[in-house]
Amino acid sequence: MDLNALTLLVEIIDSGNLSQAARKLKMTRANVSYHLTQLEKSVGVQLVKRTTRRVEPTEVGLRLYEHGRTIQNEMQAARETVTSLGQGLQGRVGISVPSGYGQIVMSDWLIEFKRLYPGIVLDVLFENRADNLRDEVDIAIRVIQEPPLSVIARSLGNVRYVACASREYARQHGLPATLYDLRNSPLITAGVVGRQLRLSAYQGMERQEVLLEPTMISEHFPFLRQGILAGLGVGLVPDYVVQDKVASGEVLTTLEEYRLSIFGTHMYLLYLPNRHQTRAVRTCIDFLLEKAGSKPAPPES
Repeated sequence: MDLNALTLLVEIIDSGNLSQAARKLKMTRANVSYHLTQLEKSVGVQLVKRTTRRVEPTEVGLRLYEHGRTIQNEMQAARETVTSLGQGLQGRVGISVPSGYGQIVMSDWLIEFKRLYPGIVLDVLFENRADNLRDEVDIAIRVIQEPPLSVIARSLGNVRYVACASREYARQHGLPATLYDLRNSPLITAGVVGRQLRLSAYQGMERQEVLLEPTMISEHFPFLRQGILAGLGVGLVPDYVVQDKVASGEVLTTLEEYRLSIFGTHMYLLYLPNRHQTRAVRTCIDFLLEKAGSKPAPPES
């Protein structure tokens, strides 16, 4: 068995199917299948269970995968050591951030990070995808209720939603005084077009849920902020979207006795446990956790 065979097995299991592995390895699917079959013949046991859509590792396959992943990580660490000798911190960090939190809060953090480490290539995606980490993404920031068990999740703190409107809107139309008043208000929030929005509201241990139909919907929170400031309706957004305008008095809040939630109440920094973290990636993780007021990540074992 050679390193190429182990690399093939790692890519197949990481990808979850032969077609995706073939694209990553720049091979045909038939070629990947052939080499997997040859590897299984050489070790004398089945390494993955194939279905029409996915492959799942057998117990032996999982153990070989872990060895292969460890070898890959060690080789990446060795390459990093060689290339960084006599140089400042270098490398690439792929980071995926939510569109709103990324632009309104994290942009300044990331610019500061880049100034501190000019040798690092910072590849930032502003997106709201909730899927697992992809090849080009080392770190993902997500607002979710519960992080997947397949990733390492570090807390960046709670997300507090507010019901708010511009002072001018409040003067003309008033602010909703109860949760159910929201149903009669033009709502500005993130949601799924064509579907009712479920707003959860907590008061102590009591939880209420209200179905709402927003009139202005976007995943782009800076755009929602503009709509709120323009007096187009009542916003249901994370507090960081309007906190400066609330402080100045341009935006008023209501229903403050409730803890509101739409997509989740917690922000997490996510990364894969079995992917080698370069010094650049580890430095970025620690930097972001410090900025968010969290404890630094534990050292890699």
